[in-house]
This record gives sequence, C-alpha cells and structure tokens, in this order.
Amino acid sequence: MPKAEPPQAGAGEDLAAQTRRRIMDAAMEVFLRDGYVGAKTDEIASVAGASKQTIYKHFGRKEKLFEQIILDRLGGIDQLFQAALGELAITDDVETTLTAVARQFVHAITQPSHLRVRRLVIAEAGRFPELGRAYFEAGPERVHAALASSFEQLTHRGLLRIEDPVLAANHFTWLVVSIPVNKVMFCGEDVHFAPAELDHYADTAVRAFAAAYRAS
Repeated sequence: MPKAEPPQAGAGEDLAAQTRRRIMDAAMEVFLRDGYVGAKTDEIASVAGASKQTIYKHFGRKEKLFEQIILDRLGGIDQLFQAALGELAITDDVETTLTAVARQFVHAITQPSHLRVRRLVIAEAGRFPELGRAYFEAGPERVHAALASSFEQLTHRGLLRIEDPVLAANHFTWLVVSIPVNKVMFCGEDVHFAPAELDHYADTAVRAFAAAYRAS
C-alpha cells in the first residue's frame, strides 16, 4: 500500500492565518455597522463562522480585536499613488503632474471602504487615542511627508516657491479633498460623487494651489 502523504509543513500556520483573516473581516463588518460599543463578540463569531473561544484564542478581548483590525489597515494611503508622487519630484510640468496626483488622491480617499474606517477611527479616538494617532501617522502624516519632499525638490529647481513644504502639503490635500470628505463624514454613505465631479475638485484645487505657490 502506498504510504500516506505527511502533512505539508506550514499547513497549520496557513489555516490559522485564514481563520484570523476571516475573524478580522467579520469584525470589521460588525464594527462598521454597530460601532465599537454596539458590536458584540457573539455577532462577530456568527459572521465569521467561528466560536467565541476561537476569537479569544487569536485576539483576546474585544478591544484587542478592534485594535488589530485598524492596525491591519495602516498600509498608508500614500502607497496608492507612490508612482505619481515619484514623478512629481522630477517633473518639468508641475501643474499637469499635480493634477494627476490630485485626481488619484481624491478618488482613492473617497473610496467607501476607506471613509468607513476613517469614520470609525475618529468616532473611537477618545477611547483609543494611541490607535487614532497611529492611523494619523500612517495616513495623513505620511502623505504630507511624501508631498513635502517633492515640493522641496521642486522649490530647489525653481518651479515652486514654498517656504514650509509640510504646510504646503497640508494646503494641497485639503484643497483637493475637503469638500467631498467633509460631506461624507457629516452626511453618511448615501452621498456619492461622479468621477467627473471628483476630477473637478482635483483640477480646481491644483489651480488654486499653483496660484499661491507657483514660482514667479
């Protein structure tokens, strides 16, 4: 008789990773729907198709699970348009390249999945201040640092006139996204923007930014 194949190395780890991912996806769904206080471990277990004991084994208390699912999202929005940021630092056509960056940024940041997590982090910042700070550092601060680096290089090349690159980066991002983001934050997920509308916000933001910071 042929010998039975031994279990492959790492199979247990793969199964554990799949279980963790299933629980985290279920927890995100429940936290987004019910908020941190309203979310129940029983409901998370039901959505995940797992037992409460399995959740406790992998994550411990509900607060630890909440922290893990938020930390899991901290890849940084800057990763969504790194190529455009890299081109910005070396471009000779600042406004055209800024427009490409602005359009990518406003389309990325207004994705419903991103805005739901953003709203959840803001809502629970008083209960989880360190988590809110980590999200801020991995998101807005990292984006502004990358933009500031490009603006500094463009200033050195005489294409922009910027004394405080980080402040200018904040000006740029808020010119681009403040209208749609604020509207969704206050009015909820029933608010939708057509792609052309988002492009319009980006294009007009670049014109306003260039008028303030273009080298004379």
